[in-house]
Amino acid sequence: MPPAELGGSVSSVDTPALLVDLNAFEANMAQVHRHAKDSGVAVRSHAKAHKSVDIALMQIAAGAIGVCCQKASEAQVFVQAGVKNVLISNEIYGTSKADRVARLAKHAQVAICVDALVQVDQLANAASKHKACIEIYIEIDLGHGRCGVTDGQSALQLARAIASHSPQLKLAGLHAYRGSAQHVRDPSERKNAFDQALEKLKVIISLLKSNGHTIITVTGGGTGTYELEAGSGVYTEVQPGSYVLMDADYALNKPDANMPALQHALFGLCTVMSVCQTHAVLDGGLKAFAVDSGLPKMVLPGWTVKSMSDEHMVITAAPGVEPLQIGDKVRLIPGHCDPTVNLHDWLIATRGQVVEQIWPVSARGALF
Repeated sequence: MPPAELGGSVSSVDTPALLVDLNAFEANMAQVHRHAKDSGVAVRSHAKAHKSVDIALMQIAAGAIGVCCQKASEAQVFVQAGVKNVLISNEIYGTSKADRVARLAKHAQVAICVDALVQVDQLANAASKHKACIEIYIEIDLGHGRCGVTDGQSALQLARAIASHSPQLKLAGLHAYRGSAQHVRDPSERKNAFDQALEKLKVIISLLKSNGHTIITVTGGGTGTYELEAGSGVYTEVQPGSYVLMDADYALNKPDANMPALQHALFGLCTVMSVCQTHAVLDGGLKAFAVDSGLPKMVLPGWTVKSMSDEHMVITAAPGVEPLQIGDKVRLIPGHCDPTVNLHDWLIATRGQVVEQIWPVSARGALF
């Protein structure tokens, strides 16, 4: 059962719950999509941020060409819901996962990243078994230090292996995500990190093209740098995810002078369950808020989150701030939206103080 009723008031929402401010949500989506369109690049929204079919379909209706997912099981949720263009912006290993991707590729345009020959072979075998064609992106590590090949020769080796498995596999392009640049706070430092990565990417693209490989799509970027990828002249699509929701960590980024800041649209709603002279206690703890990017931030001025445990959040007030009462409801800004959303079954979409929509977190727990 969802914690709210359509048409009901925010004050009647059971807690802890996640609210989405529709006015901010829609403004963020329009801003990013408009900038991408004006720059001549496509938006492929990253569904790992919200894991919601409803949001994905709204993003596509607003101009996104499709979505990114991080897991094969996550992609399955969106394909089965009617999303026809899905990139698994991650690697997989294992025949069961490769089989899942191949089966999905029979019902939608499905692509996936690789950075090793064994992945190419497993995907080719699965595509042949299921009589499907899987689009392949070679992942390039541009300094993030996670997945991806780091040099042109390794990319060239993968491109040749993909070509050898035609028509089961098709080289669609390069996946080039400079993840660590997303949270560089200063705009000039953020651009410098991106520029260094872009030069490395250009060298790899040149090598692949000079050896006869067509690179149709270069995809990457995120909420923190999408405008840099969009203006690069190299990227053909961008992959922002948090942009429609936002969180406390992204709010620490200073926006470029020419780019208005995105608005907070995602809020945790909690109820005061206990009060004393030194603090109050809310009914949402670690099982309602991810804390990998820090504790959530209170919206109510003068109040600060002191500590959290499984089902409790202790908050304290600055001197002179009016105390809270048992039963009061307060909003908080999550530190990191993606893992916070994955802790909930529902997103309660509100306009003003009215519950306008209720969205299931459709791909919650799709981790394999």
